[in-house]
Amino acid sequence: MDFQLSDEQKLISEAAREFADREILPRVRDNDRAARFDRELARKMGEVGYLGAPVAEEYGGRELDHIGYGLIVEQIGRADSSARTVVSVVTSLVGGSIERWGSEEQKMRWLPRLCSGEALGCFGLTEPDTGSDAANLRTRATRTDSGWSISGQKMWISLANFSEVALIFAQTDPALKHRGLACFLVPTESEGFTTQEIHGKLGLRSSDTAEISLDEVEVGDDAMLGAVGDGFKVAMSALDSGRYSVAAGCVGICDGCVDASVAYSKERKQFGVPLARFQLVQEMIADMILKRDASRMLVYRAGVLKDEGKPNTMETSVAKLFATESAVECANLAIQVHGGSGYVDDYPVERYLRDARVTTLYEGTSQIQKLIIGRAATGINAMLPFEES
Repeated sequence: MDFQLSDEQKLISEAAREFADREILPRVRDNDRAARFDRELARKMGEVGYLGAPVAEEYGGRELDHIGYGLIVEQIGRADSSARTVVSVVTSLVGGSIERWGSEEQKMRWLPRLCSGEALGCFGLTEPDTGSDAANLRTRATRTDSGWSISGQKMWISLANFSEVALIFAQTDPALKHRGLACFLVPTESEGFTTQEIHGKLGLRSSDTAEISLDEVEVGDDAMLGAVGDGFKVAMSALDSGRYSVAAGCVGICDGCVDASVAYSKERKQFGVPLARFQLVQEMIADMILKRDASRMLVYRAGVLKDEGKPNTMETSVAKLFATESAVECANLAIQVHGGSGYVDDYPVERYLRDARVTTLYEGTSQIQKLIIGRAATGINAMLPFEES
């Protein structure tokens, strides 16, 4: 087993780190304070190929493997989780779904624009009353003479206010449950499609988050991604990819916490010596390094399996669960190392904690990841009602 990155992968990581230091870090605090979505930064990430890294070159991507993609996401996440969210949503949830499930016409229409950053996309699965229970969506798609009419609401949708296309999941027949789900590519300029920004978030303040309302939005048959009944498979495959990118981004948070804590503990003095001289401070830094390195190895394992085309749902859930929880723990420890200085935004660690917290919730809560892992271990699906299991 080779734990060494290739020369190309090292260059990918170094280039992403340089980009993040140059283009993201100088503006991250101001954007966070203003709760301002940086559309220009999203465009720049597209220009350097970070919004379509694993997408095939014929559709405007860089055709990188998943390890290379994860390295990019890690470095963007180290700088700013709000920027990492743009990469994750546009690449893993939207672009990856279109490339895997879309027709050639759908791919050619949307992927080049998404990869370049000219257009953004959002992933409309979660609803006000439905999070992890994707089989029971209330959004309805009704057959019409010319295609479909979609009505319903979506909640907690990243990039919805700035996207040109939305992947909307809707139920075509409630009696069929997950077998009736369909996914539609809906242009956000469609009549009846409206968004409302969500304010007051704990973290990811410079990431756009919105509620979507669909009031009899008309789309043609050519808007469907796959066929009726494929919607559940589209969603689950997208979440597998999205969880990988979230995990990689959280490795970046852990790494940022280590860097910030090492630097601060060496320059800050107490009792006439640097903080780094104290054993319990070194213990906290050591704990962060353990969590960072273990998270990174779990992300690498999932990435290798994805690149080999092998089943990886359980391994991806392990990586997502461990890395997201580790990011929260590392950020909390980093604030402790910084003391009172860590409680204000002069240093990045308080933002790391606020931004890391949501990663244990979206794209499957930590509890859902444990159920996925438990299902893989026992062969029993604890997420089904007792009468169905």
